[in-house]
Amino acid sequence: MALNFTKMNGAGNDFVMIDNRDGSVCLSREQIRWICDRHRGVGADGLLLVEKSAGGGADFRMRYYNADGGEVEMCGNGARCFARFVQTLGWEKPELRFATPAGLIRAQFEGDGVRISLGAPRDLKLAQTIDLESGELKIHSINTGVPHVVLFVPEADEAMVGEWGREIRNHPLFQPRGTNVNFVQLKEGNLIRVRTYERGVENETLACGTGVVAAAIVSHLFHRVPVPVQVQVQGGETLEVVFAAKGLEISDVRLKGPADFVFEGKLALPKN
Repeated sequence: MALNFTKMNGAGNDFVMIDNRDGSVCLSREQIRWICDRHRGVGADGLLLVEKSAGGGADFRMRYYNADGGEVEMCGNGARCFARFVQTLGWEKPELRFATPAGLIRAQFEGDGVRISLGAPRDLKLAQTIDLESGELKIHSINTGVPHVVLFVPEADEAMVGEWGREIRNHPLFQPRGTNVNFVQLKEGNLIRVRTYERGVENETLACGTGVVAAAIVSHLFHRVPVPVQVQVQGGETLEVVFAAKGLEISDVRLKGPADFVFEGKLALPKN
């Protein structure tokens, strides 16, 4: 089976984009893993399908799969790439609405960048203490479409992203689905730096949109970092997070950042 695709990246978080508006693409978990494999396939942190909307005020439906082939609710950087990819399919309006398991996402086009509006976060828990092999650790958790842990570190460059990220991602507190883990360094003013260990990729990625949002919200609530929060990711880009805060109640969450095209191609898929 030959399959047309487009490779994109949002702040270094890279994706394979596929137009499935006709519903003809049905990929197995093994095929998705093969496509995302950086040695045997295209190579990506995840795969996105553009599908027809089932209504509910959405123009399209976004389906997102991690590199391990598992489908998850949302991806912030992927959502921006999704919106720009839809433009190549003939979409000409300045705004786009698309359905995800995490809710309806609204995207606004701003030059080569995209600003997406996300649903209100949930499951906020500040100043939790968990036990790791190395001892107790203070963390914060929040769901910004998918679950995230935020922990503050003195220097992001020295953070044990692989070791602690893997252990926290698999900690019993977050089972059965696990969590993403964000290591946050506070910088001057409204600037923070974030490194993210992503479940499903099972490694550090250059950026994570929902992780950027989680880090920004927790940094504001716990350390009074002013809004808009500027978030520098491991890929080097800086994303902007804006939201309204009333006590611990967060609303009107928006994420702005790049969504870049890399190349187009055609895949000869292996059999299931």
